[in-house]
Amino acid sequence: MNLFTYAIPADDGAAPNPFGGFCTLTICKPAVRRTAQVGDWIAGFGSRNAPSGDLSGRLVYAMRVTRVIPMEEYDRLAPSSWPSKIPDVTSKDLTRRLGDCIYDFSTIPPAQRLGVHGPANVQVDLRGRNALVSDHFFYFGSRAIPLPDQLRPILHETQGQKSLANAPYVCSFLDWIGSLRLEPGQLYGWPDYIVPWSNMEGCACRSRRLEDEKGIEESGQFTDDRGTSCRVPATCTHEYRVMPAEDQTDYEPRSDCGGSTRSRG
Repeated sequence: MNLFTYAIPADDGAAPNPFGGFCTLTICKPAVRRTAQVGDWIAGFGSRNAPSGDLSGRLVYAMRVTRVIPMEEYDRLAPSSWPSKIPDVTSKDLTRRLGDCIYDFSTIPPAQRLGVHGPANVQVDLRGRNALVSDHFFYFGSRAIPLPDQLRPILHETQGQKSLANAPYVCSFLDWIGSLRLEPGQLYGWPDYIVPWSNMEGCACRSRRLEDEKGIEESGQFTDDRGTSCRVPATCTHEYRVMPAEDQTDYEPRSDCGGSTRSRG
């Protein structure tokens, strides 16, 4: 089991895309998408210069990877499995505009659908090879929650990289997630940044994430300047468990976020 952590310069609801009952990471973060496997966890944290203010040290989302799908297969399955992930920039529904299935693999090379990314993002996006899909996730968006002090070592907010530095904290991170007593597969907030669709300049990640990905090595290790991949020590047999539903916290799922409509057992 690996834990991937990184900072999100501006959370616009596209990467990750938490809508339609699945949280997906299909664009940006190519090293994570190439490396992550089923059962791994990914946690994205806010940045000091987030659009709404300082969100550093706060958890924007966490997802347990339940499927790793080649991008071509993700596109093929989209119409039947996750149609809302196919972007429709003319829709009045913001969640449909933010669809992350923006590459049409029916052509060679794949064509880029009109969406949150433009031509400048193609190489970075396609280098990730895979789409990561989760039906077990927690998305807080602009209501990002503070990370406990004892877990702050997993943050990576400055340039440079960490190598296996999260390993001693993975079990504690999963314990903390479980202690929140939240229902997985829900949205507890809305994206921090709304894409300016009037000028179609694309998502907020375009310039900053392109810079972030420059340090990625083709080895598959997470070596960009805002993330790290860490493996749980062999001695850790921790299994994540959702805590009982009683004594729910104040983080109630947003009814207007277009998220899962699953009932609370």
